[in-house]
Amino acid sequence: MQIVSVRVLFAAVIMVLYLVLRDRQALRIKLKDLPLFFGTGVCSIVFFNFCYFKTIELTGGAAVPALLLYTSPVFVMILSMILFDEKITFRKFVSLIITLAGLALVTGVFSGNESISPKVIIIGLGSGLGYALYSIFGKYLIPVYKPVTITAYTFIVASLFSVPFSGLAEKIPVIITAEALVSGTALAAVCTVLPFLLYTKGLEKTDAGKASVLATAEPFVAAVAGAVFFHEEFTPMKMAGMILIFAAIIILNTGSSEKNKLKLKKSV
Repeated sequence: MQIVSVRVLFAAVIMVLYLVLRDRQALRIKLKDLPLFFGTGVCSIVFFNFCYFKTIELTGGAAVPALLLYTSPVFVMILSMILFDEKITFRKFVSLIITLAGLALVTGVFSGNESISPKVIIIGLGSGLGYALYSIFGKYLIPVYKPVTITAYTFIVASLFSVPFSGLAEKIPVIITAEALVSGTALAAVCTVLPFLLYTKGLEKTDAGKASVLATAEPFVAAVAGAVFFHEEFTPMKMAGMILIFAAIIILNTGSSEKNKLKLKKSV
């Protein structure tokens, strides 16, 4: 939770400074919309980041946590059906089955030699649910505010909620060290704010479907990083599961353009 707090706090500071310098009008919101920003900031960002980092801690790697995180389109599909009366099309159903099969391969279910505990699966899927909730709450905010406004206040609210309860204040002597400041700034700027800004810029040049498919390169980047930095093993079964999940995400994001705008487009 302290890592989550550092991430959202640094990201909030960066986003506010950016808007103060570039677009102060984007800092204006209506008080009645604060519950929706609580949804994007706490129910989504804080919850999914906590689950994601906890999964990394439990597995000691990056590939499986990233893959479980990217079950988010499945949750978006189910929640959209419940909340927005969106139909589960054949394409969506096939994507769901392929995703579940991929997860089974990654976790070793088919081999009868599970290397991932049920606790890891549950917490990892929690990160996927939290990631999906950004799209759900974001659907109500997108027609009213600019993406930069939504992102800025998401991190502001996330900071106000997570920092007081994380015990981060006790770590101030550690945080103000040069190493921690560089790491925290990099986590917020390079891994949080910069991807959002680049993704938003990309949406100006291409349609949302193509952009969201490109964004699903993350699990493969995480897999490579896991192999290089954490010496994770690339078993044939794990690779097959990764391919299935990646294929499912592509299928899910290349359907009808209007209905698929809920997907990873707003989850970055």
